[in-house]
Amino acid sequence: MKNKIISPSLLSADFGRLNEACDMINASNAEWLHIDVMDGVFVPNISFGFPVMKAVQKRCTKPLDVHLMIVHPEKYVERFVDAGAYSVGFHLEAVDDPRPILDLIRKKGAKTCLTINPDIPVERLYPYLDEVDMVLLMSVFAGYGGQKFIESSYEKLDALRAEIDRRGLSTLIEMDGGVNVDNAPLLFQHGADALVAGNAVFSSDDPINTIDLLKR
Repeated sequence: MKNKIISPSLLSADFGRLNEACDMINASNAEWLHIDVMDGVFVPNISFGFPVMKAVQKRCTKPLDVHLMIVHPEKYVERFVDAGAYSVGFHLEAVDDPRPILDLIRKKGAKTCLTINPDIPVERLYPYLDEVDMVLLMSVFAGYGGQKFIESSYEKLDALRAEIDRRGLSTLIEMDGGVNVDNAPLLFQHGADALVAGNAVFSSDDPINTIDLLKR
């Protein structure tokens, strides 16, 4: 039975109490901590950058799962690895050719991840599946927390799982957007390896228990 990875998104935490959020993640059964980086260009919002990353890395004992929602990720991926990223993901639709950027991440010793928004055909990822450690399917549009899960994401997940299995690859599939305790079991059943959960965890009265429920 494969592992069920939960990666709570720090974007949904109380930014005035980040130490407490990190301590909660450390005490939980979450495998990773998801870091959403937004530049106000690729997506409308702006989140945090290197100083916050470094502070979180010092406090958090779990690997940092970094999702870059930015233009020109090639300028920054190495610095995010230096700031403590375990994995670095960037959007396929933000670049002309992802391969040189994947090489930069790999040479720095971090895990590689390619991401697409819901309006990008999942087949666009297929040429790179044997070159990345993980692919991230957005089940909402990147840039905002708290959006409703897009139901057609199951079909994309099914297609991606089938292609990875057909080729005998070990590439992980991560899902991000609208994940909660109700749809998490279905997402794992459809072939997801890792789930990003923001509001479901950090808006919970008992976030540690919610993380356990997401993994059930």
